[in-house]
Amino acid sequence: PILHNAMKTAPSFCLLLSLHHNISRRCSSIKPRRLFSAIKSSNYINMSYEQDGAEAKEIAKYLPYFPFKGIPKFYDIGGFLEKPEVFQQIVDIFAARYDSIGIDAVAGLDARGFILGPPIALALKKPFIMMRKKGKMPNSISSADYNVEYGKRAGLTVQRDKISKGDRVLIIDDLVATGGTLSSAVSLVHLCGGTVVECACVVEIKMFIDPPADSGL
Repeated sequence: PILHNAMKTAPSFCLLLSLHHNISRRCSSIKPRRLFSAIKSSNYINMSYEQDGAEAKEIAKYLPYFPFKGIPKFYDIGGFLEKPEVFQQIVDIFAARYDSIGIDAVAGLDARGFILGPPIALALKKPFIMMRKKGKMPNSISSADYNVEYGKRAGLTVQRDKISKGDRVLIIDDLVATGGTLSSAVSLVHLCGGTVVECACVVEIKMFIDPPADSGL
């Protein structure tokens, strides 16, 4: 299967298209559940958020998709980035969730995680950590190479002094399909002695999480 076993140790929270569960479809011990967040901002006060609920469907209107790299629906976060009120809504939902759960740092994945992670980290008043492609940062350690839905990639890197032993780290990216990139990030946090609280994404591609029997995935 194309799904990555490393994700078994890191539960996920995806804003759209998925309920809360471990990335691997072989892990069913965590039951889907509603999530209620006290969101406090100029636009959202004491509202509840339900994954795949009415608010999620409204946000999804600003996530267009196109055929790209052999994938029939490649989601483009540029749709909500040009709508400040929708972008703020997404930041508020994530910030409220992780303010309640409690984290020590936000790690964003190269490159779209660098867009989503900093405003969430600022809202929580927590450090933001870059997890970059190889060859981009000094004083860094690397994860192993990994597969994604459209090929193979070199591992991610993080600077050695950014995650301390016992740190509770939130990993964030725009989308999860096979879990390959997130698995690479999880392994980096573990190499540094940290704990992954959750892997957070805006979109989860269900065709990779629970693919049809004849799909070959």
